[in-house]
Amino acid sequence: MQFNWKTKYKEKIKKAAIAMRLIQSGNSIFIGTGCGQPQHLVNALVEHSANIYDVHVVHLLTMGTAPYVNEKFHDKFKTNSFFVADNVRDALGRGFGDYTPIFLSEIPHEFEIGRIPIDVALISVSPPDANGLCSLGVSVDIVRSAIANAKYIIAQVNSRMPKTFGNSFVHVNKIDALVPYDEEIIESVVPRPDEILRRIGQNIARLVEDGSTIECGIGRIPQALAEFLKDKKDLGIHTEMFGDWIMDLVECGAITCSKKTLNHGKIVASFCMGSRRLYDFIDNNPFFEFYPTEYVNDPNVISQHEKMVAINVGLEVDLTGQVCADSLGYQFYSGIGGQVDFIRGSARSRGGKPIIALPSTAKNDKISRIVPHLTEGAGVVTTRGDVHYVVTEYGIAYLHGKSIRERVLALINIAHPKFRTQLIQAAKAQNYIYADQIELDAEKTRYPEELEHYDTLRDGTEIFFRPVKPTDEATLSEMLYSLGPSSIRMRYMAQTATFPHRDVQQLTNIDYTQDISIVGTVPSISTEQIVAIAQYYFDPKTQAAEVAFLVQDEWQKKGMGSFLLKYLTQIAKQRNVKRFYAKVLPTNKSMLAVFHNSGYKVNTEFDGDVYNITYDLKKQ
Repeated sequence: MQFNWKTKYKEKIKKAAIAMRLIQSGNSIFIGTGCGQPQHLVNALVEHSANIYDVHVVHLLTMGTAPYVNEKFHDKFKTNSFFVADNVRDALGRGFGDYTPIFLSEIPHEFEIGRIPIDVALISVSPPDANGLCSLGVSVDIVRSAIANAKYIIAQVNSRMPKTFGNSFVHVNKIDALVPYDEEIIESVVPRPDEILRRIGQNIARLVEDGSTIECGIGRIPQALAEFLKDKKDLGIHTEMFGDWIMDLVECGAITCSKKTLNHGKIVASFCMGSRRLYDFIDNNPFFEFYPTEYVNDPNVISQHEKMVAINVGLEVDLTGQVCADSLGYQFYSGIGGQVDFIRGSARSRGGKPIIALPSTAKNDKISRIVPHLTEGAGVVTTRGDVHYVVTEYGIAYLHGKSIRERVLALINIAHPKFRTQLIQAAKAQNYIYADQIELDAEKTRYPEELEHYDTLRDGTEIFFRPVKPTDEATLSEMLYSLGPSSIRMRYMAQTATFPHRDVQQLTNIDYTQDISIVGTVPSISTEQIVAIAQYYFDPKTQAAEVAFLVQDEWQKKGMGSFLLKYLTQIAKQRNVKRFYAKVLPTNKSMLAVFHNSGYKVNTEFDGDVYNITYDLKKQ
């Protein structure tokens, strides 16, 4: 027999207009979050405005209309939002409402101690089951805390609200008024990501290891990222919110949650926003569990997940690593939300990776999002001490534990090329970097991403080979100073050598057109370690290039030199280099063998000190 909740709880059932009588002048009213906003109750609240004054409306992000911020209701409603969404942004900008910057994890405590009082909570729920339990559906977040601390609860009972599991249920006895009203749950469908966002997603995916647990913030970047996570294995989810992007990753088997440290085998979130397809996907689905913000966003809880990857967005980042994520100058645009909660939580995770992602430009490439200093009025959400990874479509910058000079160069390297020169000049003016730092024309000096390549050495070790970058100066210097006397003598034909900034930056700042330097890297505690470098220097008059190699001592005799020569040769032939030449000491038997085993007819002349090696790249 079908359970008839309307008969069982008929004494609690009221029309919205009657339920609104619980609201008195001066009350504080909480409105449910995101796509779970009770639209019917919001409309009834506004209609009730003739009977009230100075009602304080508080909410997080809401996706429906917000008629209470209309100027004509100025004497009726005072709005305080913890996140500035589209529906209140203009009104708040004109002074018709307030914004409270606060970490999402800390809002429930404010409700609990009464610093932010809640008199009446307007929420959306699914119909009560036979046990009297209603599900909060798509939004548990701070709704759970609001109803725990409200004097009265008015619930719109909507049969279209999906039933979700976890700590998402409220008993009907806790609710003061049940207002049956079915309406479509608000949908929030993210547009298909453009090519810039796809490149950002691809770069982020490089940081995500198999078995990682992921958090994604609000925006289009999660949707762009999902495309590049489909080949990952055993991903977990612990996130404040998710959208439609999650479905494909579940269906293709990338998300299993089997390696999660907490809530093993479960996707954990506090709210979701997406399409009707998503709401049907999570309805009565035990794979998904929704918990309140004070659990999901607790940095201590987050940090207990191994390989926790937190992906959040910024509006602009200054050259020292300060991230603004809630304002455009003096205009509050969004909110602090859970960014800092997850940045700090993932930073403490074993193998964790806190990531800030953003396009390199805004306003159709007219302004850079990586800036010498934050816009006047802009607020810092993630401090320079908290930031770890910053990702744009141009690459990944790792900042944590880095000096200001290293941060500046790393961030300029992932800025849009058209702004890199002026960013270098601004950094010099602030004495952030050395005055003699090389300034290449970045628009003409395009990083050849197509030359990035993974390969496997004879012992099975995978090496990432790529063109050298200006940001490699410190890492390359570290490698050079790690060389033993024999390696230094073979490469530089001297007993000792020093590698000051003025010399090393010549190796890392190249035009990628006439000159090419390829480095071999392996993962390290931060990003990567350089273990080899191969270079050629092209003379356009002779169409010949001088070639040189250097492999760190412990990586020698693994086939690295042979691979690097083969790869440099391939690049050189594509660029119409006709001939290679090199100088090799007689004692450098391994390098001589590399050249003679290259497959080319090698000419060798000994001048009494060194062998002069030459060969034609057009003849094999």
